[in-house]
Amino acid sequence: MDIELARTFLAIVRCGSFIAAAEQLCVTQTTVTARIKNLESQLQCPLFVRNRAGASLTVHGEQFVRYAHQLLQTWEAARAALPFPEQLRVQVRLAAETSLWNPLLKDWFTQLSQQRSDYAVHASVHDAETLRKKLETGELDAVLMHEPHYWPGLQVEQLLEEKLVQVQSVKMPEPYIYVDWGILFRQQHDAVLPEYAHSALRCNVGPLALHTLLQEGGRGYFRTRVVEPHLAEGQLQRVAHAPEFSWPVYLMYASDQPSAALLEALTVLKNLMQNDSNWRQTQDQLF
Repeated sequence: MDIELARTFLAIVRCGSFIAAAEQLCVTQTTVTARIKNLESQLQCPLFVRNRAGASLTVHGEQFVRYAHQLLQTWEAARAALPFPEQLRVQVRLAAETSLWNPLLKDWFTQLSQQRSDYAVHASVHDAETLRKKLETGELDAVLMHEPHYWPGLQVEQLLEEKLVQVQSVKMPEPYIYVDWGILFRQQHDAVLPEYAHSALRCNVGPLALHTLLQEGGRGYFRTRVVEPHLAEGQLQRVAHAPEFSWPVYLMYASDQPSAALLEALTVLKNLMQNDSNWRQTQDQLF
């Protein structure tokens, strides 16, 4: 199918009319009309109802929106990946939530690129919803997330179980910094600590918040593995009787005929966690 047909379809959906879509795409209205007729002919169903107000989706059109987005996303992924360097055999596309890029995704990316110089390794960071969509449409091979979703053909493995604990600067325990660890954390945090739900200081990047805490003082929630060295050095201390939050890390990938390259990438990740003393210590704390 001509990808421009899906692109034109989505332009009409966004703009609300054939005329506005033609202007946005820099083509004539006749071209837009011809493309939609071609698309409707291939799908064997009407997609739009045209009237004086513009164009509205039929039931069939509403169903096609998701597929049109997937077509464009897959096409853009192919354009980004090709042409493929001839000296490289395969491509592995890894991604993680923002809070997991350092050190987990960073170490995984480094180890895999060092061990397999014949692989094209792509690593990226996205929000949870984008990760799910890209994994579902095949734009990513494996992702690291805190809160997985399940659908047929998807493999979900729990890598480790960390905690988010409240710590404070020994020198200056105030102010409270609301470190935003995502939707699930916000729901749990605001339920048990409503007095801090609208804190004046908010940050959704853990390392930035921790740097502020160490330099200027304050308190907030951080991963146990990250703050352990600072606790040992006496820079930080746990806040007594503060609630703790479970913060598991999951690996997600398509399990239907995974490629040899992906299986090797997963092996590299698991070996990394097994051989690195810091990760092993975190895992040992679970038992």
